[in-house]
Amino acid sequence: MLPDSARTAQEAASAIGCDVAAIANSLIFLADGEPVLVMTSGGHRADLEALRLHIGAAEVVMAPASVVRSATGQAIGGVAPVGHPAPIRTFIDEALQDHEELWAAAGHPHTVMPLTFDQLCRVTDGAVIAVV
Repeated sequence: MLPDSARTAQEAASAIGCDVAAIANSLIFLADGEPVLVMTSGGHRADLEALRLHIGAAEVVMAPASVVRSATGQAIGGVAPVGHPAPIRTFIDEALQDHEELWAAAGHPHTVMPLTFDQLCRVTDGAVIAVV
């Protein structure tokens, strides 16, 4: 539990005292209209064209807040990698494997959880891809 909101990777890294690149952002995109979860390193922004190619979609766009909430049951800034109402196809930024310990939101903008890259892959059953 964090004393202040950690809606951004930088806010979370500052609160935890870790490198921003060790923050595993849970971002919801629409790939050909279907919500997908992309776990990205807080150290960079996901490139939509790279995502499109690696996901195998004709179009990838950021999901609006209403889709994020309906797909995950959680608000932007607090989306956890798991615990959603239904399974969401998940992709994991290969850059996250460079960190011994990762931090991801835990369902609320004031909560985070530590995990390893292997744990993140296991609990999400996500495919590892390049997002930049």
